[in-house]
Amino acid sequence: MLSGVSLANRIVMAPMTRNHSPNGVPGDDVAAYYRRRAEGGAGLILTEGTAPNHPQAKNMPNVPQIYGEEALAGWKRVVGGVHAAGGKIFSQIWHVGAVQGPGGPPKLPASPISPSGLLARDTKIGEPMTQADIDSMIEAYAEGAEAAQRLGFDGVEIHGAHGYLIDEFFWGATNLRTDKYGGDLAARTRFAVEVIRECRRRVGQGFPILLRFSQWKGQDYTARLATTPQELAAFLEPLAATGLDAFHCSSRRFWEPEFEGSDLNLAGWTKKITGKPTITVGSVSLNVDFLASFRGVPDPSAEAGGAASRSAHMDRLLEMFTRGDFDLVAVGRALLADAAWAAKVREDRLSELRPFSPEVLKALD
Repeated sequence: MLSGVSLANRIVMAPMTRNHSPNGVPGDDVAAYYRRRAEGGAGLILTEGTAPNHPQAKNMPNVPQIYGEEALAGWKRVVGGVHAAGGKIFSQIWHVGAVQGPGGPPKLPASPISPSGLLARDTKIGEPMTQADIDSMIEAYAEGAEAAQRLGFDGVEIHGAHGYLIDEFFWGATNLRTDKYGGDLAARTRFAVEVIRECRRRVGQGFPILLRFSQWKGQDYTARLATTPQELAAFLEPLAATGLDAFHCSSRRFWEPEFEGSDLNLAGWTKKITGKPTITVGSVSLNVDFLASFRGVPDPSAEAGGAASRSAHMDRLLEMFTRGDFDLVAVGRALLADAAWAAKVREDRLSELRPFSPEVLKALD
């Protein structure tokens, strides 16, 4: 149970950009893709990042959107298919901020926006957002949440991780503002706090709102918002006070401790500090982290004896879960490679899991 939403299990399909929705419209192939993961046993599906109604929200043309008659009709088919398969599905609302599209122009279709006009430390890519820009963005997120609720989604996740717009407000390297949206780590949460509160006002109580956050950024994999539990508490407390239902804590490797002196990971610390349910994520059932896998480094699980190594990782995951470090486990690339991942893990058929390779990104399967 997650804030009134009954889940068949604790396995979550992590949001993964697929770029297979021409003109922002998810088609029947996208609906079938999500339905297969629900049929394969994922208790909760988080959609790929989906753009709200803002001209600078996405950096690739075929990222789906959560506005417009055709796109909304497409998402309604997605929701219907997942529900028919017995699953639950949340819409992830995503604005890329200053992050450029891969191999393309700086932004599609307009100039990028960010809190201070920076993509990373000392990398200027635009002008600081005005108050009018901020107000319009809060409105766009809230409209996206309302649309998701109307379509029958079971909840929404606000993407505040990986160096995208909300995270650019969190991160001191990209937020140099001197107004109420800048300052210390707690002050830099204000934009996200206002987004979440307006979403909650629009959808009411009983409709779950999650926040995904991370220490690392796409612009800097070594970046850290908080270097101590005390700093993490200062960051999390204003966000938890909004009435947020859960935190989705993105790490590169779920098994790594977040701070010295404790073996808790980011999700474990977040739950300890806030008391809120948490989702852990980060290379679950993979033996190379996400950076290596996208570079084509082979997963040893595909080799002789690799299943035993993967099993050891899964044993560690179960140990952390049983201890109560987190409430749900999100699986990304492993579920891209194998739609039946959840069923195979539940039935202890780890040797049958299909290994991830970059080839699976080329088509919806």
